[in-house]
Amino acid sequence: MFGLPKSTEINKLLPKKTIFEKFKPTPADKKLFDEQINRISIVGEISPQTVNTSPGDEVKAIFILLITMKMKSCDKKNIAILSKLIDQKMLFALQYEDEIQFAAYRTGRVLISESKPPESWEFKLNGLDLDRLWDNLIATIMGISLIKGKVLDETIVENEEKEKLMKQIAVLEKKAMNEKQPRRKWEIVEELNKLKIQLKGE
Repeated sequence: MFGLPKSTEINKLLPKKTIFEKFKPTPADKKLFDEQINRISIVGEISPQTVNTSPGDEVKAIFILLITMKMKSCDKKNIAILSKLIDQKMLFALQYEDEIQFAAYRTGRVLISESKPPESWEFKLNGLDLDRLWDNLIATIMGISLIKGKVLDETIVENEEKEKLMKQIAVLEKKAMNEKQPRRKWEIVEELNKLKIQLKGE
């Protein structure tokens, strides 16, 4: 599955009842989970027992969970709940109809990939140990280009800040175009220029 060696394949159903018993979610969280998620199975294990790699200082195994969705989108809260279920690193393959997108919990954030057909996902296991392999998998799946001199987590945080700035710039550009009062328009443009300088300095 996903181009991984057959030795990594497993098939273990993870009943939603087990998750609810362990985490005792609020009625609202349980409802959200039930509305979006149909079935969960552990379908892959990447570890020194299944592939030729060494354990990392932090990562001892990576599990792949196949989640059959009832709808296209998955609330990030559901991914955060699932991430706490197993004390290992996990990749969530969110399948809706004939497409899959991946989600992962990293540096306190839920990352979600693009959506494409299952056969289009081909993972390559690169890294001297599971720490490096995990970083490389996340970067590849999520389309993250590493910033020179920065580790993956730093890159994720910086990219998030850039996205926020770009959204703020887009909003201000629209305001500047629609503003009729010259003084207010000038103030908006000044604020806009500051944000653009900040973006370039990232």
